[in-house]
Amino acid sequence: MTDGTDSPKWDFKDRDIAILRELTRDPQLSSRDLTAILAEEYDIEVSHVTVSESIREMRNEGVFREAVIPNEEYYIFGLFEFKFNAENFEEGWRDAMEYIRDDPHTLFYFLSDGEYQWKTVMMFPTREAESRWIHECYKEHGDVIANIRNSVIHNVLKFGTDPEIFEGLNDEQGE
Repeated sequence: MTDGTDSPKWDFKDRDIAILRELTRDPQLSSRDLTAILAEEYDIEVSHVTVSESIREMRNEGVFREAVIPNEEYYIFGLFEFKFNAENFEEGWRDAMEYIRDDPHTLFYFLSDGEYQWKTVMMFPTREAESRWIHECYKEHGDVIANIRNSVIHNVLKFGTDPEIFEGLNDEQGE
């Protein structure tokens, strides 16, 4: 099973791509329902056991991830961008990175180029909790983090993956 840090090594079959597309449309589909859809929509005849096994193997290999994401009515979301203090970066970057990555408020954490190279989407129950988190982060890692720029995420207009993203996945593997 992959831990999420390695790229998955998967040889996609048409069946796998169809399964991903349909699970993207409705993550609650059973393997029996998927089997029927594969037959009707894709002209792919397989057993529900094969479908179930394909899903399990793709999940274990890290082809897709499953996450529970609360409705935005329960939490506020923010985009956080971290600028470094280069003087103290070498000795403290790992602790700071793990502090942010492993924090329960962190939903999505990534690296980018530019002046603010660590970015995360975080969620908090209130703006006060968000403010407290920023204060504590500076207390713990202010020697490494020169600045935290945060933006309120509101009016989320789209959140999800379109099934069409999987079109041509077989072709892209060779590139």
